[in-house]
Amino acid sequence: MKIKEVSERLGISSRAIRFYEENGLIVPIKQENNYRVYTEKDIWRLQTIISLREVGMGIKEIRNVLQQIDKGDDNELRHYLELQRAAVFSQWLELKQIIETTDRMIELLKQSQSLVLDDVFRLAEGSKRLRELRKNWYDRWNFDCQASMYDDLVKEDYDQALDLTVEWISPEAGEQGLDIGIGTGNLAGKFQERGIKMAGLDQSREMLKQCQRKYPAIPTKIGNFLAIPYMDGTFDFIVTSFAFHHLTDEQKPLALEEMRRVLKPHGRICITDLMFADMQKRTDFLRKLENEKKAAEIRQIEDKYYSDRSQLLCWFDAHGYITKHMQINDLLHIVLAVPIRKT
Repeated sequence: MKIKEVSERLGISSRAIRFYEENGLIVPIKQENNYRVYTEKDIWRLQTIISLREVGMGIKEIRNVLQQIDKGDDNELRHYLELQRAAVFSQWLELKQIIETTDRMIELLKQSQSLVLDDVFRLAEGSKRLRELRKNWYDRWNFDCQASMYDDLVKEDYDQALDLTVEWISPEAGEQGLDIGIGTGNLAGKFQERGIKMAGLDQSREMLKQCQRKYPAIPTKIGNFLAIPYMDGTFDFIVTSFAFHHLTDEQKPLALEEMRRVLKPHGRICITDLMFADMQKRTDFLRKLENEKKAAEIRQIEDKYYSDRSQLLCWFDAHGYITKHMQINDLLHIVLAVPIRKT
């Protein structure tokens, strides 16, 4: 098949086909007269390229995908598509945020009948800061390397904490829940055992592989707290265990807003995590560790962002939630938040 025929069949320009050839994505047969002949395999590759370009994937990523497909690894294509979906969702949230900021600017103008530059600048700076918070999170702890041994590394009171999470959420038949930072699926699996439909997300590809191996019926996506790859109002409840402390203090409120976005109007949140009742408790605990010369434990606390539970409860109160909380051990707490009014 000649390039003109391929162009007409696929609805793309000859120039685009040559561009993909120049970048090594397709390798048509070259005849002596320098004409190219395209096989059905080339057509299939072009269809794949067009599809991946449609979802915004770059040439470098497409080349990597095609190489893995040539090796028979279809999982690599799924992985790249999931990464692309996560990126697109993050971009959508940024656009949504820009629209909301613009709307607030317009409302300010309506109210004041004049342009108050300080107010506009403050809104713009706030919007910029939120975008930066979303982009600045990364996995400093390399959970991909921990995935295969994670279940052997679980801490004291782990199972009790997960059981309490399920008990406090008290799921009902027909409800759908989301586990953020699903890891190897231990918490979501407990809900599944009760017949509750669950979904999960995690930023670690290897953690998700372990989860799918253990709980193949639970759908999972690549993502994190700051850009949850689901549409508004999807879930009846959200749970998260041993993951919230990987967010900075500035990122935590953004994560809570994201949870609210994907929850139904009366959706509830349960956070089971390492935290302190308040900052004084944190100071006292670190002093105790210093006196006991437990340098490793001190480094572990300073390496993460354990929440101030009192601030977390204040956030929920300000946003119309009633809360229930319990301290399980020195560091492990569980917080349940149920909305009681619209804000």
